[in-house]
Amino acid sequence: MTKVMYTSSQKSSEKHTTLFLIMMRLNLKYVLSSLILMVTCVTLMLWHRCDFVRTFPKRFYANQYQQITEAVEIDCVINQEYSIGCRREGDEVYLPFSFIKKYFEVYGSLNTIDGITHFDWNHSYGKVNLPRTIYDPKGIFMYFENYNVEVRDRVKCISASAGVPISIQWESQGYFYATQIAQFGLSHYSKNLTEPEPTRKIIEDADSNQFQWIALKNSSISRNYSSDVTGVVNFATTNQFDSAIYADMDHAVDLILSVDLYFQLNASLIITMQNRETLQLYNLHYILADLSITVQDSNIYHGIGINALQKWKRITRDLFVDVQKGVAASYVSRKQKMRRNELKVVRIAFLGNGAFDNLTLSTSEHIQHFYDAADWFLRHQNQSTGGFAIPVRRRLASGFEDLQKGWLSAMAQGHAISLLSRAFYHSGGNRKYLKAAMNALKPFKIPSSQGGVLAKFMNILPWYEEYPTTPASFVLNGFIYSLLGLYDLHQVAPKTSKGSKEAGILFNQGMESLKKMISFYDTGSGTVYDLRHVTLGSSPNIARWDYHVTHVNQLLLLATIDDDPIFSQTAERWRGYMLGKRAMHN
Repeated sequence: MTKVMYTSSQKSSEKHTTLFLIMMRLNLKYVLSSLILMVTCVTLMLWHRCDFVRTFPKRFYANQYQQITEAVEIDCVINQEYSIGCRREGDEVYLPFSFIKKYFEVYGSLNTIDGITHFDWNHSYGKVNLPRTIYDPKGIFMYFENYNVEVRDRVKCISASAGVPISIQWESQGYFYATQIAQFGLSHYSKNLTEPEPTRKIIEDADSNQFQWIALKNSSISRNYSSDVTGVVNFATTNQFDSAIYADMDHAVDLILSVDLYFQLNASLIITMQNRETLQLYNLHYILADLSITVQDSNIYHGIGINALQKWKRITRDLFVDVQKGVAASYVSRKQKMRRNELKVVRIAFLGNGAFDNLTLSTSEHIQHFYDAADWFLRHQNQSTGGFAIPVRRRLASGFEDLQKGWLSAMAQGHAISLLSRAFYHSGGNRKYLKAAMNALKPFKIPSSQGGVLAKFMNILPWYEEYPTTPASFVLNGFIYSLLGLYDLHQVAPKTSKGSKEAGILFNQGMESLKKMISFYDTGSGTVYDLRHVTLGSSPNIARWDYHVTHVNQLLLLATIDDDPIFSQTAERWRGYMLGKRAMHN
């Protein structure tokens, strides 16, 4: 065997070669690691850039994306008067929406749909109701099928004696307000044309429908028949509540009660309602008394009028509304709210001596409510003036003379005429409604200063005043409502009648004034409610959005009966204001 011998120089060379190979291997690992790290960093940077673009869209005023830095809290100085807390991100500044809402009178809310939260911004809260067809004086009144007059806070209750709203808008004791009563009637007339036929359950008619009533000791119930009445139920009890004849039930949904009553002095009808969730009981008492509504604990009393004594009287009651108004009248429960589907009828009872017939529960009785309103106008019209007096004092604004009790309103007169014209048509031509409608034209021809509703703009253009103030106020929405009443009578009354001709003349005069004056109500970003800035020299009375949208809806309706483009063009411009559009500046 030959033994290989290495010199020291050979050993050194071999050592360097091994070290070089090790270094090369380490360098390759470092290079590969660096490359991987660089690729990863670039990928992350690109991903973050894409995510930034997706999350923060381009600003509406910029052409390129702004560089975003960390948000910082700063003070925003408002008109050099006060400061609010704001947030800055780069060159962008964010103000709290709570401030923007109040400062610019805009509206918005956070909403979540399908798990995605977004912010809804609205420049106004009004809703335009586009006319479905050409306005028909025999049909739906504007969009009043959407009105629920009886549930308004300014309605104290529905009078059980008259069947119409009692207002507390300007006086807390309550009074009959012709405008509100007409709107009540017109809304039910319109609902009758737009809603499905009601479902009815006859509880008792003393004939084919007889309920099992419970009469306790010292109480009695019987059915008798006569030539003028098919059948009635007679009842007699003591004055003690526990002696009432009654029928228990579990009845929900159909909460409109109708019944014919014949009461002796001590008689009353008692409906017990129960809240299906809380099990709270409410007793509705309909009694012979001249009161609107009074509450004692869970007992709510409605007076059907002392003049109903020993006379047949039909009442139609929305039991939900009667309970709701009773709860509202109670000091402790004033803020308590409830839904219609929470209540049910659990007992109907009669106390005292009397009779009843045609006891029915139904989903609605719109036509009965409509005629309750129409008949109220027949009973309360001043035959001499033709007016429906407003029985409370009214102060429109500083600078106007107060309107004293008994003042007339063109809006009330116009609404009443619209209601009575429809009653004349719906009743098949009952002339008592036509006569009242024609008589209601009288105030339109008498100056406001003499107790009528006629004013003249610049002593030239006739205008029918919702509030016949001194100086004139020229309220827009009330004037247009009065025009609709005149148009309704002109179209519904016999064409050869004096009433139709007079209504037509008054309507045409008013329309000419409106066409010439409509631009006075345009602010360039909304409308004004009246022209006090002209007649008083005060600041303009800017219309709230609900009044502004009423102006729009009224003009859209007028555009269906008058082809002058001023109505449609103005309405479209005013609709734009509701979306934040403004008139151009110089």
